[in-house]
Amino acid sequence: MDHYLDNPEKVLETLGTSDAGLSRQEADKRLLGNGKNELAKPKGKSLLRRLGEQLVNPMVLILLAAAAISTMLAIIHGGGVSEYAEVGIILAVIVINSILGIYQESKAEKSIEALQEMSAATAKVKREGFVSVIHASELVVGDVVLLEAGDAIPADMRLIQCASLRIEEAALTGESVPVSKCTDKLKPDLAGDIPLGDRKNMAYMGSSAVYGRGEGVVTATGMATELGKIADIIRQAEEGETPLQKRLSQLSKVLTITTLIICAVVFAVMVLREGFTPETLTHSFMIAVALAVAAIPEGLVAVVTIALSIGMTKMAKRNAIVRRLTAVETLGCTQIICSDKTGTLTQNKMTVVESYGDTALLARAMALCCDSKLSPDGSILGDPTENALIYFAAAQGYDISRLKEEYPRIAEAPFDSVRKMMSTIHNTPGGIVQYTKGAPDEIFRVCTHALIDGKAVEMTVGMLNDLSRRNEKYADGALRVLACAYRNLDAVPEDTEPENIEKGLTFIGLEAMIDPVRPEVKAAVEECRSSGVKVVMITGDHKDTAVAIAKEIGIITSAEQAVTGRELEGMSDEEFERLAENIFVYARVQPEHKVRIVNMWKKKGYITAMTGDGVNDAPAIKSGDIGVGMGISGTDVTKNVADMVLADDNFATIVSAVGEGRRIYDNIQKTIQFLLSTNLSEVLSVFVASLMGFVLFQPVHLLFINLVTDSLPAVALSMEEAEPGIMERPPRGMKEGVFSNGVGVGIIHQGIYMAILTLAAYIIVEARHGHEAGSTAAFLMLCLCELFRAFSARSLTASIFKLKKSNKALWGALAFSFIMCMLVIYTPGVNTMFELVRLDFTEFAVSLVLAFSIIPYVEIIKAIQGAAKKRIGNRG
Repeated sequence: MDHYLDNPEKVLETLGTSDAGLSRQEADKRLLGNGKNELAKPKGKSLLRRLGEQLVNPMVLILLAAAAISTMLAIIHGGGVSEYAEVGIILAVIVINSILGIYQESKAEKSIEALQEMSAATAKVKREGFVSVIHASELVVGDVVLLEAGDAIPADMRLIQCASLRIEEAALTGESVPVSKCTDKLKPDLAGDIPLGDRKNMAYMGSSAVYGRGEGVVTATGMATELGKIADIIRQAEEGETPLQKRLSQLSKVLTITTLIICAVVFAVMVLREGFTPETLTHSFMIAVALAVAAIPEGLVAVVTIALSIGMTKMAKRNAIVRRLTAVETLGCTQIICSDKTGTLTQNKMTVVESYGDTALLARAMALCCDSKLSPDGSILGDPTENALIYFAAAQGYDISRLKEEYPRIAEAPFDSVRKMMSTIHNTPGGIVQYTKGAPDEIFRVCTHALIDGKAVEMTVGMLNDLSRRNEKYADGALRVLACAYRNLDAVPEDTEPENIEKGLTFIGLEAMIDPVRPEVKAAVEECRSSGVKVVMITGDHKDTAVAIAKEIGIITSAEQAVTGRELEGMSDEEFERLAENIFVYARVQPEHKVRIVNMWKKKGYITAMTGDGVNDAPAIKSGDIGVGMGISGTDVTKNVADMVLADDNFATIVSAVGEGRRIYDNIQKTIQFLLSTNLSEVLSVFVASLMGFVLFQPVHLLFINLVTDSLPAVALSMEEAEPGIMERPPRGMKEGVFSNGVGVGIIHQGIYMAILTLAAYIIVEARHGHEAGSTAAFLMLCLCELFRAFSARSLTASIFKLKKSNKALWGALAFSFIMCMLVIYTPGVNTMFELVRLDFTEFAVSLVLAFSIIPYVEIIKAIQGAAKKRIGNRG
């Protein structure tokens, strides 16, 4: 019900309670009927479910198919050691991949849990007229709760008493300035309702009292609260596939279809050529199986997982904790970053940035006329606006503790949201002084003099106009302005009511403050622009404040690029879709607005990231392609739905993560080209050999090449450093596949070239020493080809001779792979198991020389492609 539209007495009657609270029996009855005041906790993933998620990966399914084929082959062959070794190797790859994925994601979950802190553990509740402290989960509708500065709001409640109560609601509304609360019933707007941020007689779970005190009657608990409604929206939101998952799914489909077609063609050709006999069918099937093993990149899934795991670890070191392994790469293709303002782009800490008047006296007066307190550890506790006054005084050289001791407060008129002022009276070394601070227009109204060059002079109309213009100038810059005045007293007035003491004052000056932009944000936004990433600011703050901040950090250049939530509601989906690409600031928005904004960018085909810290950001964070929560200021709800959590709450960390995501995807593309070019060369070699009437490789040969001489260098390639200019190019599009940027073309021409070299090695050696030697030479050729090819694979476009940094991991992988290759060929017993023979020096040299030619071949192709792109660019 809209309890904010009723007066307190009507609300108490409606809820079946009184200002003395519920009886204990009634409270117990309601708790039993409605349940505890808790949000539904997300179910943790069981180990079995985590394992299942790893196994449904398309590439893992291909590996399982390969294992099934290899098992079938082993049965046909009568269970030879090499055949069953193939099955064992494939299953080992699947197990290692699954363990690695589960470990990394579990590690991320533990990091998130370490950041989370529970709030609102207890509440002061009035029952039968007596106040007691109970666990917040035991609150029920109708309970009367007492609030004071520092308390977390434990449930939704209608306020029935207020004494200068101010509540920080940034987590729910996104507005950085605490809201002054009242008990009066509110009038609905023209639309018949009142936005959440304007319900000044309500207090909501997820917010906290920062000033004053009050009482409220609980109107909703648990999932029925505004916080619970948001949590429910989050639970209903569906998780989509990441761009990498989509691309790997496409790749697996291509590989599966291609493999089946090639195997079917080879099987049919051989049967037609050699006749339809049991022996021919068996032999043809074995060749088809060999082709299937050749076509499937067994090591790709492990390489991708390892690449993502390494990226995940690197991001964690940079304070970006990624919860889902595949989300690491999603950052690299982010095109839109929708960011909350408060606490993300700004510091969520009000700071004085401008002042007018006698700075020293102004700072002292403001620090004394406020209720913020120093804690034992030196931090300042209180209303963020008043905290800013204390920080400003400290910056002027005042020792705050000593100042309050030397100027003790002896009387006061507390702040009131109606008169918008507060006054304090102090004993000072020079006598008794009253300081009054508040809204500038209200202070101007009660001032008869102004302090000019240390002297109090009579306030003139011209002086008032000048002060008003200065106040307007500050306000136009989205600054929150407070004015301060003083009055010397002979004695403490007997009547310290505001109307008696707040008159005949002398104006001291103005202090203007704002929630300042994080110092690193402007550069981060500029880096986003240069990399083709658009930044959209979404906030619950007023439009003027949002526009000023957005202009300062370079998100917009004109106020026309900003709209309010109310204006957004007035747009149809068609109109919003037409205007969306020209709007980069959304002010005074509700949670549902944020979801609509994110979904609109996604609908237009952009990969969208959503960042935020408050509960009001959580639904949009869940809806984004990549959700980013804040680790320090972020709420538990936000952290639980985010794909990535920033441990330092730093927007610039997102930009670093985008660069890391791009590096990872670049490296994945390199490994895909590297691995699939070999697979293509294997398929072509086996296919041509079968057409020529001989068996070039056994399945175990191909499996060894795919898992040892391919996969190990591929893992090392995934550790390549980012190439220069990685953040100066536009993000890849949603439809851009893994074969873009010349990857597919490279796979084809490199695969053909290596197949030619492999067949050439076989033909040359077979002519002198027979089939086994020829097959061994072809095996060695393909192994060496991959080792040399790995050097040129370090960059898809740049020459390896221009790369400044060395990849030590690659050197190690190549050395190990070469040794393994030599052991398989030259170790007695092992070579027999692999059906290989020792090669003499001449045969070895032939393979070595031919294999080395892959380096100049690839480098020449890169140079030709680079020159062609340059010519096209010059024409453009």
